Amino acid sequence: MVRYRPFIAALAGGMLLAGGIAGPGARAARPAHGHPAHAHHVLAPVLPAAPSGPPAVAPLAVADMPPPPALADQASYVLMDAATGAIIAEKVPDLHWPPASLAKLMAVYLTYQRIAAGGLKLDQAVPVSVAAWRTGGSRMFISPATQVTVDQLLHGLIIDSGNDAAVALAQAIAGTRGSFVRMMNATAARLGLANTHYTDVDGLPDPAMYSSARDIALLSRAILRRFPQVLRISARKHYTFDKIRQRSWNPVLFHDPTVDGLKTGRTDEAGHCIDATAVRGGRRLIAVVLGGPSWSASTKAIEALLDYGYQFYTNATVAAAGRPLGTLTSSRWKQETIAVGAAHDVVRTLPTAAATSLQTKLLLDPPQPGGFAKGAVVGRITVSAGGKTIATVPAVALAAAQPAGLVTRLMRSARKLL
Repeated sequence: MVRYRPFIAALAGGMLLAGGIAGPGARAARPAHGHPAHAHHVLAPVLPAAPSGPPAVAPLAVADMPPPPALADQASYVLMDAATGAIIAEKVPDLHWPPASLAKLMAVYLTYQRIAAGGLKLDQAVPVSVAAWRTGGSRMFISPATQVTVDQLLHGLIIDSGNDAAVALAQAIAGTRGSFVRMMNATAARLGLANTHYTDVDGLPDPAMYSSARDIALLSRAILRRFPQVLRISARKHYTFDKIRQRSWNPVLFHDPTVDGLKTGRTDEAGHCIDATAVRGGRRLIAVVLGGPSWSASTKAIEALLDYGYQFYTNATVAAAGRPLGTLTSSRWKQETIAVGAAHDVVRTLPTAAATSLQTKLLLDPPQPGGFAKGAVVGRITVSAGGKTIATVPAVALAAAQPAGLVTRLMRSARKLL
């Protein structure tokens, strides 16, 4: 029998693993991110097949530019410039996809919005309900006996991806989870998130809940523009609450020092999803990948997107406020020549190679004999690069055009006859 003991031991070990049973002294596995603890599997999840839709594209690219990363193992992605909102690269960006814990980004937005409106304070204590305490999946480990503030819940929501923190904040803001979900969907509509629908605050699987890479990038941009203080939390690699220290779920933070947020999500249905933002050379990009097969693969995908965006694209001022680009002339005005330009600085994301060869065209409307006020729209400015139009903005008068008096008009007419 001795010779069979290794085989029996191996078989028993395999049965224990297959049944999800831990051996003596083994620690319990960390619950799947955004997934109920009882649904965690030892074996790798079977993910939905990546769609066979359009390949990755770069909407702003000009001729002879390198293509964007293909990222065949990612179901969908978007690379966005945070300042301009321009999409640098995308792959089926509007594909409906389970958001997993990326749904909590809307909870982040609504919490900061309530704080800004004075309805919550960061140091305000929040009661923890039994429902929040019993919420499954990733947690920050609060309980009805816990003393916790809004600020601590935000840390637990963003760093620990705590489903319990999400429920506690939802109840503090809206009273019930259902009321908060209605707020989430109403806010998504106001923000133009056309491919997003929420059914819960924590992102646990539901066939009726979905979002898209584009919508997640748009929501992330809205958060960064209105509530940049979120980065003080999302940049942290660890957070300790009630003597429990947890590592951030965002693996890119540990790989790239230029990344300082924002959120991740994972369920068996969603795969490994990352919403990351980085600053290099003073310029911020947002990269979203959905449906990756592993954290390692999704981290590499984020890095490939960021490297592509920073290497081949830049932001350029294609029209500067107050800088004359042309003139309008009429003998019927007191001042015959009026300078024309852009009303405000126009910044666009464009290929770095094209930034030094911009072509600007000024198309002016016929002069108005009766004159016009300073800032009046008198035409349009078109900026192109590599034969591709990258911006069309109104051309405005940089000074007022006042009608000339009768004597002035007669003297000018007389001079033309001489």
